[in-house]
Amino acid sequence: MAWWSVADIVALIAGLAIYLYIVGSQLKAVASDLEECADLVWQIKKDAEAIEPGLTSINTTGRVVAGALPLLYGMGEGIVVGATYQHDENVADGTARPAMGTRRTRLMEGVGVNLD
Repeated sequence: MAWWSVADIVALIAGLAIYLYIVGSQLKAVASDLEECADLVWQIKKDAEAIEPGLTSINTTGRVVAGALPLLYGMGEGIVVGATYQHDENVADGTARPAMGTRRTRLMEGVGVNLD
């Protein structure tokens, strides 16, 4: 009986050791990926610092364009109203009817059924 208890404990410890080895190797892979990501983030930060002075110029231009949009919108509406084709109202002569009268399917005739 004591032999099985010792074997159970040894098996449990071996299983835990294998589990910890697998988890450790996966964590090492994640750590190396995170290190590469950190390097990319620092590179992006360095590139963004070079762009920052140009943003004030872009924002100033954007404010000028945004201020002119209502005027441009009004002018565009005036152009569209003047250039839109005004067609005559078309009134239908009546309900459209089939040229041959009532249409019937020929599927039943194809299988030998005659409903007439």
